[in-house]
Amino acid sequence: MQGEIPKAEQLEEQVFSIMDVASFKTAALAVYCFQYYNNTVYRQYCDLLKATPQNVVDVMQIPFLPISFFKTHDVKAGQFSPQVVFESSSTTGTVPSRHLVKDKTIYEKSFQKGFETFYGNPQDYCILGLLPSYLERGGSSLVYMVDSLIQKSGHPQSGFYLYEHQKLAQTLSELEAKRQKTLLIGVTYALLDFAEQFPMSLKHTIIMETGGMKGRKKELVRDEVHQILKDAFKVPQVHSEYGMTELLSQAYAKENGVFSTPPWMQVLLREEDDPLTLLPTIRNGGINVIDLANIYSCSFIATEDSGRMNYDGTFNVLGRFDHAEVRGCSLMAL
Repeated sequence: MQGEIPKAEQLEEQVFSIMDVASFKTAALAVYCFQYYNNTVYRQYCDLLKATPQNVVDVMQIPFLPISFFKTHDVKAGQFSPQVVFESSSTTGTVPSRHLVKDKTIYEKSFQKGFETFYGNPQDYCILGLLPSYLERGGSSLVYMVDSLIQKSGHPQSGFYLYEHQKLAQTLSELEAKRQKTLLIGVTYALLDFAEQFPMSLKHTIIMETGGMKGRKKELVRDEVHQILKDAFKVPQVHSEYGMTELLSQAYAKENGVFSTPPWMQVLLREEDDPLTLLPTIRNGGINVIDLANIYSCSFIATEDSGRMNYDGTFNVLGRFDHAEVRGCSLMAL
């Protein structure tokens, strides 16, 4: 693609106005061009792959940066002091990912518009957060998002719960008695603990898991987790949220772990250890994410998750790779 380098302010308006495939492609190429010229880490990576704005003319030609670069480099487009730095959880001896966010209002716009796309106005819900490990460590983009949605909910009983399972059960009972539309969003292991201690019938409550066992329980596949929660709470479906520190957008699954993305986000599959070889649909592979809300970092990321694409563009998350990092990390020694 040739032409003038896009301006960041114009990109933000363009990204959040995407309505169809054509406008997504146009915005993706514009964001790629902006990040190529303003993100030193990404530009060097693209140059090594000989993928420059002079020869990238299609979204499928845009390189995906291995996600582990967020652990080793400052992945940012432009020179700025971040308004907020989100950090991933990490086990002892591992380095957390760091996402330097220039403008937190872009994150807020992304998760608010994304939530409204799938669930409507937060003011229609009482929102309850069961995210103990995230609350304890700080720096969590998930806590930031849920806290903002709780505030926008405006319901007097909306709020976070640490390990107060009995209090949470009492709150849910009161809300159910009032037929109040409720969203309980929680990390997987905490929801399983709560379900074991306080099974109850929830007819007006959405249960949403965000993943994360963190070594607290035997690892279970998503179908097993959902069945346990469905049985405990007598709900027809368990919802899921797919997001991460390195992304400013989220995908949601309302049933059977089938995820959909907001208009400015797209998932593609690749060969498991190769961020450069994209696969056709209906194949299992590594998940590559285009998140155009990541204007000031990198919008094209090769994650360490595996997934399966469906014919309609939805996807399932199958788990995380347990082998070496995605190929491409060794290309650069900056």
